Amino acid sequence: MKTRNKVLSLLFFLISAVVVAQNAKVTGIVLDENKNPVEGVNVSYQSKSSVTNSNGFYVIEIPSNQKVVLVYTHVSLKSITATFQLKPKEVLDYNPIMNGKNEQLEDVVITSSRKRVQGIISIDTDVIRRVPSLSGGVEGIIKTLQGVTSNTELSSQYSVRGGNYDENLVYVNEIEIYRPFLVRSGQQEGLSFTNTDLIQNIDFSAGGFQSKYGDKMSSVLDITYRKPTKFGASMEASMLGGSVSAEGISKNKKWSVITGIRYRDNSLLVNSQETQSNYRPTFADIQTNINFNANKKLQFSFLGNISQNKYNYQPLTRQTNFGTLSNPIALQIFYEGQEKDQYQTYFGAFKTNYVANKTSTYKVIASAYHTQEQEHYDIDAAYYLGEVDTNIGSETFGNVTYNRAIGSQLNHARNDLDAVIFNGEVKGNHNFKKKFQIEWGLKYTHESIRDRIVEWEALNDSGFNVNPPSVPPRDDPYPPAYSGPLVPYQNVRALNFVNINRFSGYAQWSTKTNLGDNQLWLNAGVRAQNWLVSGDAISDAKSQTVFSPRAQVSLKPDWKKDMLFRFSTGFYYQPPFYRELRDQYGAVNPNVKAQKSIHFVLSNDYNFKMWNRPFKLVSEAYYKTMSDVNTYTLENVRIRYRANNDAVAYAYGFDCRLNGAFVPGTESWLSFGYMKTEENQDGRGYIARPTDQRLKFGILFQDYMPNIPNVKLYLNLTYNTGLPGGSPSYADAYQYQSRLRDYRRADVGFSYLFTEKNNERPEGHWLKKFNDLSLGFEIYNLFNNQNAITNTWVRDAYSKSQYGIPNYMTTRVFNIKLTARL
Repeated sequence: MKTRNKVLSLLFFLISAVVVAQNAKVTGIVLDENKNPVEGVNVSYQSKSSVTNSNGFYVIEIPSNQKVVLVYTHVSLKSITATFQLKPKEVLDYNPIMNGKNEQLEDVVITSSRKRVQGIISIDTDVIRRVPSLSGGVEGIIKTLQGVTSNTELSSQYSVRGGNYDENLVYVNEIEIYRPFLVRSGQQEGLSFTNTDLIQNIDFSAGGFQSKYGDKMSSVLDITYRKPTKFGASMEASMLGGSVSAEGISKNKKWSVITGIRYRDNSLLVNSQETQSNYRPTFADIQTNINFNANKKLQFSFLGNISQNKYNYQPLTRQTNFGTLSNPIALQIFYEGQEKDQYQTYFGAFKTNYVANKTSTYKVIASAYHTQEQEHYDIDAAYYLGEVDTNIGSETFGNVTYNRAIGSQLNHARNDLDAVIFNGEVKGNHNFKKKFQIEWGLKYTHESIRDRIVEWEALNDSGFNVNPPSVPPRDDPYPPAYSGPLVPYQNVRALNFVNINRFSGYAQWSTKTNLGDNQLWLNAGVRAQNWLVSGDAISDAKSQTVFSPRAQVSLKPDWKKDMLFRFSTGFYYQPPFYRELRDQYGAVNPNVKAQKSIHFVLSNDYNFKMWNRPFKLVSEAYYKTMSDVNTYTLENVRIRYRANNDAVAYAYGFDCRLNGAFVPGTESWLSFGYMKTEENQDGRGYIARPTDQRLKFGILFQDYMPNIPNVKLYLNLTYNTGLPGGSPSYADAYQYQSRLRDYRRADVGFSYLFTEKNNERPEGHWLKKFNDLSLGFEIYNLFNNQNAITNTWVRDAYSKSQYGIPNYMTTRVFNIKLTARL
């Protein structure tokens, strides 16, 4: 009998051990509607329960491989029920938000994060709305991520792992987004396409992405707009502009619409620069996303945007001090003339989603983009070099005491562009449960561009006309060796009527399996594109076709530590867009080849607990080898290609990002990157590419005052080492390998939330109508760092000296912002 009892006890112990080993865990932080941690929340499942601590943290063990309903209850907040189905030993981070109005019902059936497996970074939309950024929108936050760099706060453009601004894909609701062609500087951009008031999800990949994404070499930004489930509205007003949005749903739940209007005025920023000017910009747009659910299987949607950006700029004077302490010099410039630029864009897209059965879904997308752009300016700049008074006791200390006129510069442009782009696409998704998934797509694109370039520059040094580099040099002011006619220093004239037809497609296969006790995800696919360039005066164009195979492997070992390893590789061809077909003289080369990049990306994704709060550390090492590279010059944000595929290049580096709840109830992160990229043009040897940004540090930090929880703090810090550049636009890159100074910037914002304790207010209180009502105070460029984007080059014929004077961007700027959301 005793032996029998011992055997039964042993069996019971073994069975219990197996059951315990097969359990999973749910952990996280419970937040209120203002994103503050909630203490005393009871989290229960049948007879098991857990209570959140003072930081809102909880952990509860649940059975694996079955649906489990957790109930979250609190004495003053509405309860939440959430359904989970987890794998054995899996640990899921789930951070619910409890409020005092509506109960939250969720069905969370998760085995592992799809985005985590694919190496995609997801960003909380609330972070974008609150963190201070001059460029605003999604791009301001993207620049703080690992692998992403930008040396101008006025632009929404960014570089990823050695690529330029034209190598980044941007999608909204699976529809590719385009940007204006003629923008030369960040202050001309005004508004990026994406409206943060309408966004629901933001995903970003810095390389090694799957075949279903398009034909670019560097990155993918994939944005999804909201489908409203109830009425809502928002408003934001600041010294830089404002926005309003509204959303709603019909009574029968079939129709929903969300619309946003934005206006921006950059004069506050431009007036902080050294150049004094009359600046009258108007940047405005309206966007709408309309959805119609015909039935459970068929849905329709429309995304529309109208944008009008007018940039009127009249520079007056500028003074920049440079040189050394012992020999300080000042550049003074006096301007005449003005610049009038205008960009009008119209965009519309229809999307149909059809669920054929449990395994197959089909999508049909049609879109059209029309841009009309004008860049007209006549600006005459007379510049002087002056001596600065360095006598501390002098009444004129720091002022220019003596000026010497050394030259002038006359810039003229009459550039006009009209472009229409049509897209038609069919996509399919076949999900064979527990086996594999197949995704495919076919797309036709027609691009029609009408472009006129009339642009020239005349230089005069000490009364002597400066000839272009192609003309024999002169020894002014002595008798010249050249006595030909006077010609502009730079002269670009072209008239292009170009049409491009593209056929592209992709197919990819994904599956999940087990390798022993380890989980393994596999993805393999291929993209293809064929294109042909035609147009007036184009007779020798050839049809070209490229194929881009890609693959991803992700492994989650059966370890106590929650780690995932990922390897991605593939060919990333970038067939030339119109800008890449046009060389520095405006001529179109229809046979420019697609640039080719081969990616090798090795990643580690580690989820862990620190201070009883969730954190994640993502590390990636990468190498990219590139051929048929289309070299270019970069001036501010304007890229001009040589359009001859004359180089090979490479890029390699290491990126890491630590993010988590450094402060309970908030998300912050630190990112670091090292990168080196070089190119070899026509076999002349390897030199740094224009995007060779060696080191990057970024910090995005959120906090609140413990004694005054209504006051929130948002800090955005960026440090980038200097880019190659600052050399004259006419210079040979092999002779000018200087770098701009390091880019250092700190933006800080303080926000007072009037709705912080809405759950404690009585029903009927006027603040209960708002989900968010806050007043913010922002300081851009907190430490007043002088960051340069380019150099102005002046020469003195008498002293035979040439000076590169930095063109500084914004100084310290203050802003006040009011935000309201219903």
